[in-house]
Amino acid sequence: MKITVIGAGNMGGALAKGWAKAAQSGKSEQVLASVADICVADKAQAILQKFSADFPGIRTTDDNSCAVEGADIVVLAVKPWLVEVVVNDIRSQIDFRKQIVVSIAAGITTEKLIGFFGNVPADANIFYCIPNIAAEFAQSMTFISSTKGTGKDAVEKVESLFKLDGDTLVTEERLVGPGMMMASCGIAYVFRFLRAMTEGGVEMGFYPQQALQIAMQTMEGAVALLRETGLHPEAAIDKVTTPGGTTIKGLNELDHAGFNSAVIRCLKAGLK
Repeated sequence: MKITVIGAGNMGGALAKGWAKAAQSGKSEQVLASVADICVADKAQAILQKFSADFPGIRTTDDNSCAVEGADIVVLAVKPWLVEVVVNDIRSQIDFRKQIVVSIAAGITTEKLIGFFGNVPADANIFYCIPNIAAEFAQSMTFISSTKGTGKDAVEKVESLFKLDGDTLVTEERLVGPGMMMASCGIAYVFRFLRAMTEGGVEMGFYPQQALQIAMQTMEGAVALLRETGLHPEAAIDKVTTPGGTTIKGLNELDHAGFNSAVIRCLKAGLK
């Protein structure tokens, strides 16, 4: 497939880098034959030059209308308030009979995208997807939704593309927002937890880099344990706690501070 990413900022750039790395590794031949299958469009020449240097053969341009020519999938990765501007640039070049259009801009749903394009065929393949910035390292969690008229083949193509950048979940569009709070915004919440653990480690005597190393490895270990065993988090906690032990004392302090409630409230805050 030939992919065009319009907007190479933090999120669009992470996606494009993840796909380019997959193409370079040779592990993506069924989806991307080479980095030449990827076109990155952005107005910042410095960003385009960096892509060209890091991924020889990748196509770059500052012309959005040229970028979409011949693309199988067009990913709109600009800020939400710029999506309509980009649509105006590319509207005359998009052929919905042959091309798939994907919005990864927060809040720019399929309905809004259809409104921007106007006169869209009922069977147009239009998607609203939300990945996260770990896509660059093939560790994103991406939520994929589409219009009712989207064909099964188009869904499979989009899912296979985003799987190169991590895990995926094809879901109803109403759940993309909650998914964004858990995984896209949620990655920042995980960073904040790691920061808190690091600060606690420093207070107890470790150097900052040592404390961060400990916190990250502990988190990776916890995730690996749950993946490999299939245990529910509470069942895994039972394996660590002993009567009158130190772990249960720490867990009770989290409960006293309203930890669970704070996490749930922070996830729901962005949906208001």
